[in-house]
Amino acid sequence: MSDDRPVTAAANAPIAWLTEWWEYCADAAQRTILFWDVMRQRGNTYLKHQESGKPPVLAFEHEMIIDGRKLERPCNYALLRIKPNHGQMIDPKKRPYVVVDPRAGHGPGIGGFKADSQVGVALRAGHPVYFVSFFPEPVPGQRLRDVAAAEALFIEEVARRHPKAQGKPCIIGNCQAGWAVAALAATRPGIMGPVILNGAPLSYWSGSGTQNPMRYSGGLMGGKWVQSMACDLGGGLFDGAHLVANFENLDPANKLWKKYYNLYSKIDTEGPRFLGFEQWWGGYFLMNREEIDAIVSELFVGNKLARRQIVNEEGVALDLRNIKSPIVVFASYGDNITPPQQALNWIEDVYGDERGIIDSNQTIVYLLHDDIGHLGIFVSGKVAAKEHKELVGTLEMIDALPPGLYEMIIEGKRPDDPNGDWEPGRFTVRFETRTMNDIRSLDDDARKDESYFQTVDGISRINDRLYQTYFSPWLRASTTPITAETLRRLHPLRLQHAMLSDRNPMLASVGHLADVVRRHRIPASKGNRFLSWERATSDGIVASLDSYRAIRDTMYEWAFKVMYGPAGFGALIPPQELPAAAPVPPTQVRALPDEAFERGGMLAAVLRIVAGAVLNRGVFDRRSALIFASIREHSRFKDDSPAEVKDLFKTQSQLFRQDPERALSTLAVLLPTRQDRLLALEAVRRVLMIAPHDMHLRGPMAERLFEILQVDFGARPVPDEVRRAIELAEAHVTGAETDASRAGAR
Repeated sequence: MSDDRPVTAAANAPIAWLTEWWEYCADAAQRTILFWDVMRQRGNTYLKHQESGKPPVLAFEHEMIIDGRKLERPCNYALLRIKPNHGQMIDPKKRPYVVVDPRAGHGPGIGGFKADSQVGVALRAGHPVYFVSFFPEPVPGQRLRDVAAAEALFIEEVARRHPKAQGKPCIIGNCQAGWAVAALAATRPGIMGPVILNGAPLSYWSGSGTQNPMRYSGGLMGGKWVQSMACDLGGGLFDGAHLVANFENLDPANKLWKKYYNLYSKIDTEGPRFLGFEQWWGGYFLMNREEIDAIVSELFVGNKLARRQIVNEEGVALDLRNIKSPIVVFASYGDNITPPQQALNWIEDVYGDERGIIDSNQTIVYLLHDDIGHLGIFVSGKVAAKEHKELVGTLEMIDALPPGLYEMIIEGKRPDDPNGDWEPGRFTVRFETRTMNDIRSLDDDARKDESYFQTVDGISRINDRLYQTYFSPWLRASTTPITAETLRRLHPLRLQHAMLSDRNPMLASVGHLADVVRRHRIPASKGNRFLSWERATSDGIVASLDSYRAIRDTMYEWAFKVMYGPAGFGALIPPQELPAAAPVPPTQVRALPDEAFERGGMLAAVLRIVAGAVLNRGVFDRRSALIFASIREHSRFKDDSPAEVKDLFKTQSQLFRQDPERALSTLAVLLPTRQDRLLALEAVRRVLMIAPHDMHLRGPMAERLFEILQVDFGARPVPDEVRRAIELAEAHVTGAETDASRAGAR
């Protein structure tokens, strides 16, 4: 019997192979039909979206509040109010959110095109949410300044609609909208609350070698004259499809194979996600000549925003140090369009060092993702459920942080953490103080290659003047509205959508065949060897295209540095040393008066001790804020509004930084009795999450604190009445009701 088994298995092997081959062929044929049906649906969706005027691809019901085309200074922007889903409650006291999507080739809606999104996260947290949208074509002659004026009006309208909100609107700027929001916050600092910049390039020359090849493309093409020619061919309009094509060219493996194979291999489940994303990705919007010219010459090539070289109509330079609201920067190491260097290096250009941030009374928080790509920052459901959710959940804490530079750290909860239950969800959040060296460490070449871009700027201006003088007049004279529209329709990105739709008679039968396939779908088994070989072949194609990209990007970097280095154009226009950040005026942060050290009572004392401890440790933990909020809610300080407590905490932090010794010595005035001091220190112990058996606050500051207050929990017995008061404070934190707490209440 045992001798027959190998013979039988060997005899059956060809049959098994043939069975798997037949199974695979049937599955591949069915997937092919379903794949082309999804592509047909993509084309139909594209055409339908065009015919409907390209509305925002929001997954939420909304209403228009202000149409920017009807303003005194008209532009193609609009303010939308997002309607909450059925059953969602909006708290009128919560800060409203305004999401501003990028106008960088695509249309609006990516910040809220599905439930797990920036819009969805803020709505679920009970915040009023608004969305800044825009129309496909610009108003003739509109400029970036007109757009900024409209957005300022939108934000003021949002604030007016929520008079009970405990804070000014939080503004979320995605990608291109990020630098636009930053510029607006610098010119109109009083109208907005915290600013969140997601994947926003503010330092356009920054990057890291071949990891960020997109920054070389403008120089390799000779500068902005290419954009000028595109506007001439477009009849004064710049086609956003050009920008989208540049984005796609960064990753040829994804453009040519990966995203389509992902659809093909998961055709039974991937279709809706693919179509939802492609509706946004395939919506190409237009900009006029004035807008794209300012973007390219002043920002992308000129890199003028962070260096205070952009001047408004009144002749005043735009200075990002004028931003008074806290700034949050979200970037990713996996982003090859806006890498962390482009998102963060402006901080050094503007403030010089971390002391400059403090002297400007500014709070800057940055959050770095390990590997998500540029689009994933806005569209990934996992990012929405983690980073965006935690940003919304900690925004009020960010608004209360003392001035300085911080990194936001989000980590999974540890099962052995005794204080883990204080934070909702699966993550813990803390803010750690950082120095400018932490940002500098992101650049492997210490920003030395940025000098090449100064030469690019000079060559770009020369080339554009030559083009405007000798070629532009001829193109403008020969371009008509018909030829401009024809060129736009023939753009490869538009053409592929239109051709793969019901307008193509060759696809007429695909929909019917797909319906039949869905009724009789027989997928191959997961263990099918031919399916495994298919995946291996796909991996090989991706690896080959990635190798091509690596070689191409290396050649781009080499050609760029040869062209603009000291042996190339750099000899004609040598780079100049960039000016250092201007010193912050000493009057930026005014010293608090002496009497401020002795005002505020027990609440001020607790906040001052906590501020001193966390400033010394350099770590602000969200659990500390939640524990303190619970103590305040169950104490005599519950009548103080969150805004008042936030301002008081900032004041105590400033006092501690202004004169640490006096801040400690005057605590005796704020806490005149022994019981007050014991209660205050017990509250501090709980807020700082010091274990009950470790009653000492440690370090030189703690020693000085106990010396001034003449109280040390571990050094002497605690009287019964004080012990009851301490237990009462602990009951306030936990919400538990003990015999001691009832006795204390009596």
